[in-house]
Amino acid sequence: MNLGRLLETTVFTEPDEAYASFEQWAWEERGLRLYPAQEEAILGITLGSNVILATPTGTGKSLVAMGAHFIALAEGRRTVYTAPIKALVSEKFFDLVSVFGAANVGMVTGDSSINADAPILCCTAEILANLAIRDKDVDNADAGGITQVIMDEFHYYADPDRGWAWQVPLLLMHDAQFLLMSATLGDVTELAADLSDATGRDTALVTGVERPVPLEFRYAVAPAHEVVEQLVADGETPAYLVHFNQSHAVEQAQALSSIKVVDRAGRDKIAEVIGGFRFSAGFGQTLSRLVRSGIGVHHAGMLPKYRRLVEQLAQRGLLKVICGTDTLGVGINVPIRTVVISALTKFDGEKMRRLSAREFHQIAGRAGRAGYDTEGDVVVLAPEHEVENAKQSAKALAKAAAGKKIGKGPKKKTPPQGFVGWSEQTLEKLVGSQPEPLVSRMRVTHSMVLGVIGRGESWEGEALNTMQMLIFDSHEPKAKQYEHARTAIEIFRTLRNGGIVEVHEENGQRLLRLTVELQSNFALNQPLSPFALAAIELLDPESATYALDVISIIEATLEDPRAILRAQEHRARGEAIGAMKAEGIEYDERMELLEEVTYPKPLAELLGEAYEVYVKDVPWARDYELRPKSVVRDMIERAFGFRDLVSFYQLGRAEGGVLRYLSDAFRAFERTIPESAKSPELEELIDWLGELVRQVDSSLIDEWEELQHPERAEEIAARHEAEEAGELTPPSTRSVLANERAFLVMIRNALFRRVQAAAFERYSELDELDAPQGFGGDRWREALDGYFTEYEEIGVDASARAAALLSLDRSTASEGHWQFRQVFADPQGDHDWGIVGEIDLAASEELGEPAVRVTRVGPLNAG
Repeated sequence: MNLGRLLETTVFTEPDEAYASFEQWAWEERGLRLYPAQEEAILGITLGSNVILATPTGTGKSLVAMGAHFIALAEGRRTVYTAPIKALVSEKFFDLVSVFGAANVGMVTGDSSINADAPILCCTAEILANLAIRDKDVDNADAGGITQVIMDEFHYYADPDRGWAWQVPLLLMHDAQFLLMSATLGDVTELAADLSDATGRDTALVTGVERPVPLEFRYAVAPAHEVVEQLVADGETPAYLVHFNQSHAVEQAQALSSIKVVDRAGRDKIAEVIGGFRFSAGFGQTLSRLVRSGIGVHHAGMLPKYRRLVEQLAQRGLLKVICGTDTLGVGINVPIRTVVISALTKFDGEKMRRLSAREFHQIAGRAGRAGYDTEGDVVVLAPEHEVENAKQSAKALAKAAAGKKIGKGPKKKTPPQGFVGWSEQTLEKLVGSQPEPLVSRMRVTHSMVLGVIGRGESWEGEALNTMQMLIFDSHEPKAKQYEHARTAIEIFRTLRNGGIVEVHEENGQRLLRLTVELQSNFALNQPLSPFALAAIELLDPESATYALDVISIIEATLEDPRAILRAQEHRARGEAIGAMKAEGIEYDERMELLEEVTYPKPLAELLGEAYEVYVKDVPWARDYELRPKSVVRDMIERAFGFRDLVSFYQLGRAEGGVLRYLSDAFRAFERTIPESAKSPELEELIDWLGELVRQVDSSLIDEWEELQHPERAEEIAARHEAEEAGELTPPSTRSVLANERAFLVMIRNALFRRVQAAAFERYSELDELDAPQGFGGDRWREALDGYFTEYEEIGVDASARAAALLSLDRSTASEGHWQFRQVFADPQGDHDWGIVGEIDLAASEELGEPAVRVTRVGPLNAG
């Protein structure tokens, strides 16, 4: 019986009856006896206390959260679960649906809103923070408010960019009961005291709990492959090798592939489970080879379908070694016996530094599987120079033991200049250190001030009191509090001077009122969407670049995909240097000019001017940065598919991030651009982008589309539960031919890419595209020699892409192909030269993109 049905059929008259029922359910349905810490935490919730649960990874915090939800529902209260990232919110939503039933669980992430008035709500911390700021009745039980708040991964309270969202509910939701959970909180006695003062409830600290699976730490002065070989031999796997760089993780996995990690039977079992899973070219082929050898790779730059495959194979115990990044510390469900940490230093975006105690314990805590292992191991690898010197010393000792003359021996290897080192003493210090105390990260923004004022008919005193709570009840240092107060006053003056806030005198008091209506989710997701709508109205729908310009406007409102933009800038600078050298520009001047070269930013000037006008009426928009860029537009202009983009910018190890950006862009196009603004060309391009994302990895769009259908929540939850248990569920695939309009755009792009390459005589690119099908670079060169004898150039402007220059003959579909003819745009407009060939339909379905076979390039009136 799930807990939702239990709640429907049982009336609890005393709090301890609900507790006893949950304890019984945990044993009968899950086979779990509550640990003492779990009992203490759930009893604290039952008695009405706040609870701060700071226990190690593997002590069952998720079950405590489930018990807290159950207690709240048994008492007729609403409860909310928050997590740091949307993926974890979605995962928890489906978990809770499977336990409490779809009618009892809702979710709001900004991307999606399902059953938002349900008694259990899953959301990101930012969603809850903004609800608390804008709705003074958010925790009013009589008004259906939220009276229990469960905040997972609460150490994000100290995150420099997002920590404010974990603090705001504590400051404003005085009638709520809080359960704050993390394995790495540090000293929270001051936080607990303040939480009790704010809510009028006792706050129970559940800390200092022994891990059910104890950890053993050791320092290994040996290379990674020797350590892994020993772990495999000793049965101390699965092992997770932690790196702080995605490239290093992949390189390490490849280096380990020479080791026999699994036997023949194991490899056969992996091959059987993988079955027909489709691995794409590039990194996909690398991963296929690795997992078949029992080695996985796991990092945020991978496609979701690959990460999920690795997780599912690991759940089944088929992978002995996984090389990944420290992202495993946030909700990744991978069973791990041993954690191997490659270094105790990391680059934090500004400098190399040693790991903090919180970071170390967050990573180390993933070792040891409750119910599987009696202990977990954490192995820290020594720096390379220390390993090398130890080898030399061992050789010298061996010679001495054999009575051989040692001699002076090689000079000791020293670390590279600027190297931030670590040692066994560093490990011992980290093991013995508690996580650092949480640091307050409050901030005051236009959105916050507007939200407080926009709570309804707001007396100045009420708004002032709320802002004072947010600022002076926070854990900021005094100097910082006064700085926040000055910021709030400055924002208020800006709002008043701009006419956004009006002040009226009534009954001797000042009443604040907004003169604009805030959009319901103005501070939650795609906050610049209203600006995008206004900017689209500035465009000329009759312009040849209208569709691309609309795309550029939407792209300017999206988060920057840093890996792509870095690659674009790197390529732009390389091309600029080449051009400047050809012009004879001196080195110093080249370096000076190079500083001005960046990634493409279409419409930057127009958008910048429009934005300055917009924020005069919508000042909260200043909290968000406009980011002109060209990723989707670049793909269209270069006639790229996904693999082309990844290959051109060498993004093979970041293809997951590339796909996430394209998926976000597609969703933004779908949600933001009004139907009235969609020209036929723009509709085609949006359709093309959606299909492109689906063919690479459908999971991101599938889940988003599934979430638009709440009636399917339980069905989806059952699938998620099966995946968590290790059941392999290959990503859904559909024929690329199913969406014919998108497929036609793909064909046009594929052929126009060849037109562009021919126009600029890029024969190596043409060879790469067509040599596998028998029409290599030499054949292209020979054919184009004839064309350039007649004409000076091949057009590549918008008119050269016209649909009229491509003809498709589908009459041969029964033979497994379509025939095409792509006409070159010659200067005289004769249109008598072009490319002739076939689209292989079966191969297209296999690839998820058009399989082009060029058969001839030349005069179109030839036989």
